Amino acid sequence: MLAEVLEGLHIAPGKVFLDGTLGFGGHAEAILKAADATVKLIGLDRDANALASAKQRLTSYGERIMYFHTSFQHFDEAIEQTQLGQVDGMLLDLGVSSPQLDKSERGFSFRQAGPLDMRMDQSLSTTAADIVNTYPENELADILYQLGDERLSRRYARAIVEARQQQLITTTEQLENIIWKATPSRSRHGRLHPATRSFQALRIHVNQELTELDNFLSKFLSFLKPGGRIAIISYHSLEDRRVKQCFRQAKQHKQLELISKKPLVPTEEEINSNPRARSAKLRIAIRSTPSEESL
Repeated sequence: MLAEVLEGLHIAPGKVFLDGTLGFGGHAEAILKAADATVKLIGLDRDANALASAKQRLTSYGERIMYFHTSFQHFDEAIEQTQLGQVDGMLLDLGVSSPQLDKSERGFSFRQAGPLDMRMDQSLSTTAADIVNTYPENELADILYQLGDERLSRRYARAIVEARQQQLITTTEQLENIIWKATPSRSRHGRLHPATRSFQALRIHVNQELTELDNFLSKFLSFLKPGGRIAIISYHSLEDRRVKQCFRQAKQHKQLELISKKPLVPTEEEINSNPRARSAKLRIAIRSTPSEESL
């Protein structure tokens, strides 16, 4: 949804933007290209590998971009370090990136064998393997249900606990196989692979993704200039619901104006070229001016 993001952020000379999920630099490069050399960008990512790749990709932009190896929930500290004050635009592209999914050694996907890791920031101490091998059955079930909306959560949690008593679960292949065997045969061939929701839930828990989003949403307004814009792309309902509620509450307090009541979604053409974008929802809002807030 690159075109929609660029239009929504209203890129113009002299503006400063925050990309809280720099990833491999695609959005950042487009933002820096969209106006003249007076545009600056603050780029954050907690994945050191992604940050290194972004630096290499964006090297030609020199000092126009400032890099921070940190989670977007700490964006306020990064902005304060730059001494640039409030920014004109903010962008979050939530969830796991395609390069992360495609690297088997990162352990995000069950579609290829790899260590059961799932850490976006590899300096974190807890991996997905730690969770499946040590958490009590009821806690595992709660994670799968609450973060993955997995209706077979208790069945899967029981199967995981039984399996780990025989052998530690250390690979994506092992966990996928446990879930597959625990799935009733009539439910194995639906639209989603039986392990999809469980892997999502574990990833969200490992990286505390919802807590990070809540922390960001609780303080972004103070760092966005009046008239500044914020764009957030989410990929599942737990994220989108939080963004939606935050934006609506801010609108009620006359702190934000919404670009549209409903989120923007990918075109059929984009989904065909990038199937992983099919669940994306983009919400954009504009920071109200002081005069609007006082009405």
